[in-house]
Amino acid sequence: MMVKKKMILRDQSGVALVIALIMIIVLTLIGLASTFTSTFEIKLSGNKRGSTDAFYAADSGLQVTMGRIENFNLSQFNPITNRYNPFTDQSNINPTNAVVTIVHDTTQNGPPRSLGSSALNFDFEHFLIQSIGQDQTELSLNLFRSSTTLEEKVVRLIPSFN
Repeated sequence: MMVKKKMILRDQSGVALVIALIMIIVLTLIGLASTFTSTFEIKLSGNKRGSTDAFYAADSGLQVTMGRIENFNLSQFNPITNRYNPFTDQSNINPTNAVVTIVHDTTQNGPPRSLGSSALNFDFEHFLIQSIGQDQTELSLNLFRSSTTLEEKVVRLIPSFN
């Protein structure tokens, strides 16, 4: 009986098969891990691209709005809410598809804070521009588009004739 056990232990005819199966399992796990990692990286880069597109859309909405002095004409603002959407005007083009709102801030008066310089014989109008940009990708219903909100304060100097 003891001789038969020693003979079985010395017989190594199935070891190569066992090692080959273990190697296949290890290689399969490495392949699955790399697939999951690459899928995650693709989603991550897509999200980053979407948020970057949304940021630049909001930023361009700010730039287009500030580039036109007529947007700060107080006669265009709603007298109750002190708000104005510059893209409701047909002469304003909106190539960015950003949603922009200008708020006339009546709670602030006087010159803005600075490094000791002053503007004499000027009146000051304070405005807050809010621009909301979204990325331009078309997604399925269960995914969200990236959105960015930027705000910038603008002070308009108006010469006073006192």
